[in-house]
Amino acid sequence: MDKILLMLQLQASLNDATNGDKWTEGKTKHGNVINWKRCIYMECAEMIDSFTWKHWKDLSADADWDNLQIEVIDVWHFIISLAIENYSQNLRGSIDELALNISQLESFSKIDTSSDKFALQSDVIAKVEDIMLHSLSKDKLDLESLISDFFDLVIMSGLDLESLYKLYVGKNILNQFRQDNGYKDGSYIKVWAGEEDNVVMKRIWEDNADIKPDALYKELVKSYTSLNKS
Repeated sequence: MDKILLMLQLQASLNDATNGDKWTEGKTKHGNVINWKRCIYMECAEMIDSFTWKHWKDLSADADWDNLQIEVIDVWHFIISLAIENYSQNLRGSIDELALNISQLESFSKIDTSSDKFALQSDVIAKVEDIMLHSLSKDKLDLESLISDFFDLVIMSGLDLESLYKLYVGKNILNQFRQDNGYKDGSYIKVWAGEEDNVVMKRIWEDNADIKPDALYKELVKSYTSLNKS
C-alpha cells in the first residue's frame, strides 16, 4: 500500500502545481476543462503504436517494449488522477482511503509479485482496448474495474509493483522537470541528442538502482544543460 499511496500523493502534488489546487473539480487554474478519460484513451492509442499492428506495413518488426512500458506509466498518471478526482467529486474518501481500497483489489496481489515476462502482442492490445472502453463509456465510471484491467496490463507488459513504482516516480520527476523548463510555452526540448527524454530518464534509473528522486532531477538537469551547451 505504501508505494500506491506515495504515487497518489506525488500525482496530486504534480496536478496541484500544474493545474491549480482545484483540479479535482474538473478545471485548471485558467478555467480549462480537464478530461482525464480522454487523456487515458489517447495515451492508449499511442501505446498500441508500440506494436506492429498495421496490416499494410511490415508485420515482422519487433514490438517496442521499452516504449510500451513508458506509455503504461503515462496511462497510470491519468488513471490515478481520474481516481483522485472521482473520490473527491463523489465524496468517497481521502487519498489514503483510495490507496487502501486499491491495495485491497484482488488484481493488486498480482502486481505485488516480481514479473519480467511479456504477454502475446495480441493479448496486450486487447487489454489496452479494454482500458480504452472504460474511458470511452458514457456509463457511470467503474473505477475498480478500470484499475484492475490496468494491473493486468502491468503484468502483461513485463512490469510489477516495484518497476511500476520506480518508473512512475521517474516519470513524475521528469514531468516536474519539463514544467520547470518551458514545457507549457513550447520552449522545452524533448529530444536530447537523438533520444527522447523518457529514454534518458529510464536509462538513468537503470544505471543507478538506488538513486533518489532529487538526485534523478539533478541528473536530468546535468543532461539537459549539456544538451543546451552543445
